[in-house]
Amino acid sequence: MGLPCSIRIAVGALAMACCAISAHAADSALIAAAKKEGRVVWYTTLIINQFARPAAEAFEKKYAIKVDYVRADPTAIALRLINEAKAGQVQADIFDGFGVSALVKDGYVESWLPETIKRYPQELYDPKGYWVASNLYVLTPAFNTSLVPKGSEPKTFADLLDPKWKGKMAWSSRVSASSAPGFVGSVLTEMGDEKGMDYLKRLAGQNIANIDASARQIVDQVIAGEYAIALQTFNHHSVISASQGAPSAWIAMEPAMTTLNVVSLTSKSPHPNAGKLFLEFLISEDGQKLFRDADYMPSDPAIPPRDPSLRPDTGKFKAKYFTPDELDAAMPRWAEIYQRLFR
Repeated sequence: MGLPCSIRIAVGALAMACCAISAHAADSALIAAAKKEGRVVWYTTLIINQFARPAAEAFEKKYAIKVDYVRADPTAIALRLINEAKAGQVQADIFDGFGVSALVKDGYVESWLPETIKRYPQELYDPKGYWVASNLYVLTPAFNTSLVPKGSEPKTFADLLDPKWKGKMAWSSRVSASSAPGFVGSVLTEMGDEKGMDYLKRLAGQNIANIDASARQIVDQVIAGEYAIALQTFNHHSVISASQGAPSAWIAMEPAMTTLNVVSLTSKSPHPNAGKLFLEFLISEDGQKLFRDADYMPSDPAIPPRDPSLRPDTGKFKAKYFTPDELDAAMPRWAEIYQRLFR
């Protein structure tokens, strides 16, 4: 089941600290212990120039603690974490970007939440303390405004079945939320199995191009005019491209799938206190403003994105929120349906 369609700061926000584990503040003792360790190793899925490097530099300036980051896709990071843990040579202190249920089961993730989590709605952190959302991703269609004049773009799932879009749409063929299986999941979650499968069978007749590339690369191909519409893209990518003069826009097709980029601590890490301090920094007001300034979508409801229209609560459009565990559980079925109907 998707989470509520809007994220709000509840009146009883202070009660959020009453979870199964205790929350901790970045107090002087933690800061001192982290400085003694001297460095933190961060495995991240976030783009280096857009966020990872600025975040590392800001943390280093604030605490004089070195940040070593490794950037890779979620699958590569998960495999690296598992292999290092099995070899008894844990390198990362903190990592982000994907569901951690399998890693938690095998004992590779530390349970800890900072005191600052009190500001966050309960949808945005694991009550057992294994992850907290650092930023949000809203997945919507995008289109080339030179090929599809604004106002003529498809605005609903049903609109995508119009024959005029046949052969003019593309999506990523990879297995992730920001790909064809993610779109399948959005449809099934919204319509239910019976109506959803009927819709997907009809959509399969639209000859959507399956491309082995990231959602960002699909948007780039649409901007280049190879396709008119991209399905299941990150809406902020279209805004970034449009700000640079590209013929790019996104569609608030409801409900939009909204996923969480989550941050977790590794167990038995070499710099556990520096890892905790860095996690606290990422979800602090300073860290969330860095996400905003890098054109990512802050998870903190008190800090709107630079373009408020991008986030469901500030943009006033409907969305369904999916936790990492929900995506992990559902993705194999969604991928199987995609393979059966669209390949």
